[in-house]
Amino acid sequence: MSEHTGMPHTHDQHDHDHAGHCHSHAHFTTALLSQAEQRSAARQLSLAMIALGLLGLGLLWRGFAAQQEGVSQLLFGAASLLVALPVLKAAWSSLRHPSLHGITDQLIALAMIGAWASGDLLTAALLPIIMIFGHVLEERSVIGSQEAIEALGRLTRSQARLIDADGGIREVDNTELRPGDQIEVRAGDRIPADGRVLEGQASLDTAPITGESVPLEASAGTEVFGGAINLDGLLRIEVTRTGEASTLGKVIALMQRAERAKPPITRLLERYAGRYMTLVLMIAAVTWFISNDAQALLAVLVAACPCALVLSAPATAIAGIAVAARHGILIRSSAFLEEFADLSSLVIDKTGTLTYGALQLQGIQASDGPGVDRKALLQLAASLGAASSHPVSRALANLVPHDAYHPLEGIHERQGLGVIASTVSGEAALGRPELFAQLGIATPEVPRHDGPIAGLSLNCRFLGWLLLADRVRPEAVLALTDLRELGLGRQLLLTGDRKPVADALAHEVGISEVVAQALPEDKLNRVNAEIHKGFRPLVVGDGINDSLALKAGVVGVAMGAGGADIALASADIVLIGSDLRRLGTCVRLSRQCRRTLQVNVAIGLGWTLAIIAAAAFGLLGSAGAMIAAILHNLSTLLVLGNAGRLLRFEEALRTLD
Repeated sequence: MSEHTGMPHTHDQHDHDHAGHCHSHAHFTTALLSQAEQRSAARQLSLAMIALGLLGLGLLWRGFAAQQEGVSQLLFGAASLLVALPVLKAAWSSLRHPSLHGITDQLIALAMIGAWASGDLLTAALLPIIMIFGHVLEERSVIGSQEAIEALGRLTRSQARLIDADGGIREVDNTELRPGDQIEVRAGDRIPADGRVLEGQASLDTAPITGESVPLEASAGTEVFGGAINLDGLLRIEVTRTGEASTLGKVIALMQRAERAKPPITRLLERYAGRYMTLVLMIAAVTWFISNDAQALLAVLVAACPCALVLSAPATAIAGIAVAARHGILIRSSAFLEEFADLSSLVIDKTGTLTYGALQLQGIQASDGPGVDRKALLQLAASLGAASSHPVSRALANLVPHDAYHPLEGIHERQGLGVIASTVSGEAALGRPELFAQLGIATPEVPRHDGPIAGLSLNCRFLGWLLLADRVRPEAVLALTDLRELGLGRQLLLTGDRKPVADALAHEVGISEVVAQALPEDKLNRVNAEIHKGFRPLVVGDGINDSLALKAGVVGVAMGAGGADIALASADIVLIGSDLRRLGTCVRLSRQCRRTLQVNVAIGLGWTLAIIAAAAFGLLGSAGAMIAAILHNLSTLLVLGNAGRLLRFEEALRTLD
């Protein structure tokens, strides 16, 4: 929960037309902070920092040269004038465009004017400074959303090799492609649009789109997605979908809708601001009518300034963000500290989240022939693997140090099949079962395995099968058990991988519900279905294919180590070290922050109402406005002190067995 005072709001697109900064727009992109608005916010922050310096200097002057009160008052006045314009501008704009948020702007402006009228320049400077720093917290999630859209937009832009009617090839921007065009995609190129393979064979890295860790073997007739990377081979593709109709185009459009439709966070001040404003004005009017005392009137106005109440949420959030950073947790928006406390379900990705997202050797099935040495087999496989850019080959290349590779000659890579090369011991081959069939090499039965399989032969003699698979993170079981103990008992594995692979991993980590072979739109729909059923899902992922789900969930968490830029930009929270055990830390820290916030709100609201009552009944004396300001400053210190207690939060990771 955070205060809204005249700056753009990310989550409620219908009500953030306040303060002259944001107005309702038909499209999400126009609701994002423009560069001009970001520069304006930066200027306001600079003014607030300067004013804060003047404020501190004035307090020091008052403490060490109390007899020169005029100098400290001059410094307070200069500080208040520096930051007064944003407050008055926001209040004036909220009068022209009424909203719940604008009422708070008006109240702060009225309290500042009242502080000026009562001569309390310290409070007059402090209020707008608090407001501007609150704006900074609000803007963080808005700017993050803009980064997400821009990151995805960069991925969709690429060059394409368009094949003309006469067979010629020319480079064009992929935005110029139309359905029915034919394009050529070479090894290492990104596929520029959705299409269907007409000719050629190649391995495609589709992880950015589907989350599938195993490359897709594409041949004539295979449907391919724009954004996938051609790892080897040459393809001729007929374009079927471009622009907004393409898979990535849909991702952008769906992300915009997901961001726009994201439910607003309930904020206590926003909910009751209108009634509070009316109440304050009524009390001030009654006080003036009964006492005819200007000082009593000003005391009520100053007392009613929700200084501690405004600061309660930002102070708690800043402390929570600092503690989270110390634990390797990057919180992009302070509002999610509150949301994390009430989560009731978990939707988690597989590749790169529950697993490392990289292939590793899982086992070897050597042939029954004599003389097959495991160490020599691995050394030969790694040497051949280093000669190819295929993900399976790259995984095998890491089996031994580079200086242990065999020298190879006559290297020949067969597209989508494997590698053949000459060694000092004869001709060696590494690749899929089909490669050995073409070479006329007899092989034993291909083992059943839910992952890539590579065979190895030397001098036409088959040596064995190498079984590869993605590896589960060792902390996954412990992390998921911890979340279940914290109340997130409903857990769903949502992945683009094949169902047998997904089912096996879900059984290993203790997840009972699985949705496999899911595209980004499927993931978004499933997360929305969770919300419609009344659950509050935590969504955890790392890839482009998870970005929609991360945005749609109540809270989205991205894996920081190796996560895609778009996922990091879409997430509310990033685990810098990608340790899943920190999910439990997030929940516990969030609940501690909520308890702290509740106490701060109670201090701010209770103290304010008590001082208003004392001012209205004339209990503060002839210097009522000044006493009210002093008491309010004291409540601010109490709120800051209570928020500072959060900094003692420390949590060591639970050890793995």
